[in-house]
Amino acid sequence: MPSLPQNTRYADSLRLSVAPMMDWTDRHCRVFHRLLAPGARLYTEMVHANAVIHGDRERLIGFNPVEQPLALQLGGSDPDALAQAARIAADWGYDEVNLNCGCPSDRVQAGRFGACLMREPELVAECVAAMVAAVDIPITVKCRLGVDEDKDYEVFAGFVDRQVQAGAAMVVVHARNAWLKGLSPKENREIPPLRYEWAYQLKRERPTLPLVINGGIATVEAAQQHMQHLDGVMLGRAAYHDPYVLHALDCAQTGQPLRGREELLVALRPYVEAQLAAGLALKHITRHVLGLFHGQPGGRGFRQVLSEGAHRPGADWALVEQALQVTRRQAERVA
Repeated sequence: MPSLPQNTRYADSLRLSVAPMMDWTDRHCRVFHRLLAPGARLYTEMVHANAVIHGDRERLIGFNPVEQPLALQLGGSDPDALAQAARIAADWGYDEVNLNCGCPSDRVQAGRFGACLMREPELVAECVAAMVAAVDIPITVKCRLGVDEDKDYEVFAGFVDRQVQAGAAMVVVHARNAWLKGLSPKENREIPPLRYEWAYQLKRERPTLPLVINGGIATVEAAQQHMQHLDGVMLGRAAYHDPYVLHALDCAQTGQPLRGREELLVALRPYVEAQLAAGLALKHITRHVLGLFHGQPGGRGFRQVLSEGAHRPGADWALVEQALQVTRRQAERVA
């Protein structure tokens, strides 16, 4: 089985990563998450291989070097196209290419990629092998436990084994089935029951396989529990809706002291102002920070100020300062 590269920063980032999330983990979100979690591995939104080959690459896969270690998640089922897209990713400086075998949306199914590929382990293996042959960076796979009513652990384990045999360097397991009919993508993240024990069993039986768990992990305590059994955890919606959890978990892993929410946000200011100077609207960045004061006194006011004002022409850092002032006043009243 291929081993993960010896790049220390990339290898260490296996312990904590942020899931690829469509419409959320764009480059501005990733810069914010890097600030929160210097030791984490970040993933792009899923991009189809054909889009990488034929589309506007700067818009689709461009990134700021500060985001690294960074993986590009690809969608697709054509080995040649995926190999070509992987070469492009390597040329652009990505640390890893991840193949999506977990997205259950109708659009993805119609294109014969995502979760429906779990029914075609040999095709997935051809895709993995083609990418492995094309590049020197790690090729990894993100999958579910199965699709629809699959309840056979051996089928799931066999799928993983086949991808490892093809050269996959690591597997991320979203510990739910994907329902291909009858559930929306959002419902697919919530309704199918979590079965973490399948991932634990897989790791016990294959101790040398780097294995990361994803799905339903929302607290530092839950993440640390999983880390006793597996090589790493991948936070999804929790890292977006309550991003301070990502910071707290990164600090717990690295031993670095916790920074305050306001301090972290202010540290984002140089990036925000550089992007504004380049013509970006403030709303494209602030939408990713709305959850920073989640559950805190003043959190609602913070979200309200940014949500109502960031879309206005000319909105700048002064709006962020205004949101912070509202947060401070509300917090003082509670205290």
